[in-house]
Amino acid sequence: MGLIDWANIYRFNQACIKEHGNGDTRSLGWRDNNSQRLRFDALADIGDMTGHSVLDVGCGYGDLRDYLGARYPDITYTGIDNMQEFLTIAIERYGHLPDTTFLYGDFSNAILPRADYVFASGSLNYFNNEPGFIYRIIDKLFKTCNIAFGFNLLSDIAPMGLLVAYDMNAIVKYCQKLSPNVILNNSYAADDFTIWMYK
Repeated sequence: MGLIDWANIYRFNQACIKEHGNGDTRSLGWRDNNSQRLRFDALADIGDMTGHSVLDVGCGYGDLRDYLGARYPDITYTGIDNMQEFLTIAIERYGHLPDTTFLYGDFSNAILPRADYVFASGSLNYFNNEPGFIYRIIDKLFKTCNIAFGFNLLSDIAPMGLLVAYDMNAIVKYCQKLSPNVILNNSYAADDFTIWMYK
């Protein structure tokens, strides 16, 4: 991610923290807790993660760790985010859980640890000046997974400059170039869709 894009996202997140307080779901850009939960629901059915490793890119407060841990015992979880304010809360909430690690860094440029399942929930919705950024990241994250990669994107937004909506069919078509097994779910929200990609 370029410096200008990072700075824009940082300012947006700082403004959300100022408005809602650090630790509030809305400070991550979600409308409310239910908005985040709907997307977690759509991602978590990707497969039985019991005993498997999970990488959560743009992990925010690490709430996906708690959600998946309640459904799938014995997961090994790694979350990465480039907002230290978010990671501080994530570590306070979930850092004590077994096999749980939080890393500071920009997942778009960092060398990522391989994991059985890789997730990006909400973290790919920001505008980026790099042409083809979304396709580069999908390719990178799919290569990082051993079993499957799940992510969600916006299909519609109120214009505000920082968030980006994507053509669902174009994204699916690209994913099918990388994986023989791509599943689309666009039934849980009017403005969002989730894709599962399997090795």
